[in-house]
Amino acid sequence: MTSAVSNWYASVKDDLISVAWRVTEFAGALGIKRRTGQLTEEQSTFAWQSFERMCASDLQLTPIEPPVFHQATLTLDGSTGLRAGDALHLATALDCNAKTIATLDTVLANNSKRKKIRLVDF
Repeated sequence: MTSAVSNWYASVKDDLISVAWRVTEFAGALGIKRRTGQLTEEQSTFAWQSFERMCASDLQLTPIEPPVFHQATLTLDGSTGLRAGDALHLATALDCNAKTIATLDTVLANNSKRKKIRLVDF
């Protein structure tokens, strides 16, 4: 889906908002991919630098207030299938009154639709 997501990102006109912990999450994902040999050090560095540029120019990182953490815990019942991080993303989207969410994660997408948040069609 890299090409489809890249094309969407290049054409998006709306404000892009994400939860501030996205930075830690992305760094952790890069670390895992490096340790498991899925990315070289150079690829990881390039991805991190690209991410930092996106955060500096196109992405508004919103802080997580305590009520948002509480709202995220309410979505963690077994029926949702959400992991903690995705529950936090969904709670943040709800807190920001997001109308649309961009995700490739099926579980997060299904739960977003249940909360009446539209999905980006990549």
